[in-house]
Amino acid sequence: MRYHPPIKRSVEIAGHKTSITLEPVFWDLLRDRAEVLGIPINALVARIDAQRIEADEPVGLASAIRQYLVEMLATGGEREGPPPMA
Repeated sequence: MRYHPPIKRSVEIAGHKTSITLEPVFWDLLRDRAEVLGIPINALVARIDAQRIEADEPVGLASAIRQYLVEMLATGGEREGPPPMA
């Protein structure tokens, strides 16, 4: 396995641009998951963001994305779709 430093990219959530820094493997997984769900990456990130804000102890957005993707992998992608909108 090759290791790569994180990459910063801009996404738009609810009309506001924000930067997220993730390792390339997570960007790839995020893109792939959005494609499977048939939604843009921005829409998937917005849904993950809405869900994380509702958590008892909200984490940072990049951390929430990583945790969502790891959970998705651990369950074999069994989620019916993206996290629900708040």
